[in-house]
Amino acid sequence: KARQQLRCQIRALRARLSELQMSAYPSHIQEETGMAGVLDSVNQRTQLVGQNRLELLLFRLDDKQLYGINVFKVKEVLQCPRLTVMPRSSPVVRGVANIRGSTLSILDLSAATGKPVLQDLPNSFAIIVEYNTKVLGFLVRSVERIVNMNWEDILPPPKGVGHDHYLTAVTHVDQQMVEIIDVEKVLAEVAPVSEVLSVSIADEATSNKASTSRVLIVDDSSVARKQIMRCLQNLGIEVVAHNDGRQALTYLRKLVAEGKKPSDEFVMMISDIEMPEMDGYTLTTEVRQDPAMRDMHILLHTSLSGVFNQSMVKRVGADDFLAKFQADDLANRVIERIRTTDKK
Repeated sequence: KARQQLRCQIRALRARLSELQMSAYPSHIQEETGMAGVLDSVNQRTQLVGQNRLELLLFRLDDKQLYGINVFKVKEVLQCPRLTVMPRSSPVVRGVANIRGSTLSILDLSAATGKPVLQDLPNSFAIIVEYNTKVLGFLVRSVERIVNMNWEDILPPPKGVGHDHYLTAVTHVDQQMVEIIDVEKVLAEVAPVSEVLSVSIADEATSNKASTSRVLIVDDSSVARKQIMRCLQNLGIEVVAHNDGRQALTYLRKLVAEGKKPSDEFVMMISDIEMPEMDGYTLTTEVRQDPAMRDMHILLHTSLSGVFNQSMVKRVGADDFLAKFQADDLANRVIERIRTTDKK
């Protein structure tokens, strides 16, 4: 009976995730594939953009604490597949699995956040996700349901938790706390990415201009902020950093109140999309609606990727989109922006 309930739960989640995934595709692709009735779903999904909303897939790593992950990062939910242990791999990587013809690493999200490794793998679940252009699986104890949330209800971690934690945000669902894990930190520890620029990508004139340029970065992940800051500082660029969209918007409005023009103060703004209190989409919309700052150059820089985000970037009026995290790619976008402004 328990296994039957698990199968029903997986089928329901797959159906819901399939519906959400189809919202990522243009209508002509849906029509060509015979996906009748999905256009309504597309409209519902796109209406979330600029309204500061998201959908969370809720799951557990043990019997008590509830966790959440943005549905747009989830490709599939499976009962734990058969795992092949890889020698000399991180203890967090429980093995690799063949999923629909692709070999994916399966990370134990409990072990990755400093908790005991998950037991009873046959009755555990793998959440297949796409992060930073890579597809992998997160091993969890159980999956619950999908909930529609407002980013204003997603809050920064309590100050009392200190710095050595894996939380990027918290919220409440049905009077129960839901923790949102800083996946950027988990991935940086399991598979660190290079923050060093491979070659000098700027000529002398651009380097001189960079040394007098400032960039505003907005990201709730401390790991992501440090990665971006180190990359830009290697170019000699001064960085001003904020933790979420609301903080950044308050800061920009303060500049305007002081008689300063944000586009004169900063060569560009680099913003994450998923952030507590105000997401990057809403921040971009707010900036574009304000005549005093609407000409600010905005690059959305996020672990979310795919057609959905490219279309949403255009919808909210951002100038560019870049998936995390490649130091050379980010540096090239910033250098190109500096060269463009220098020509004006």
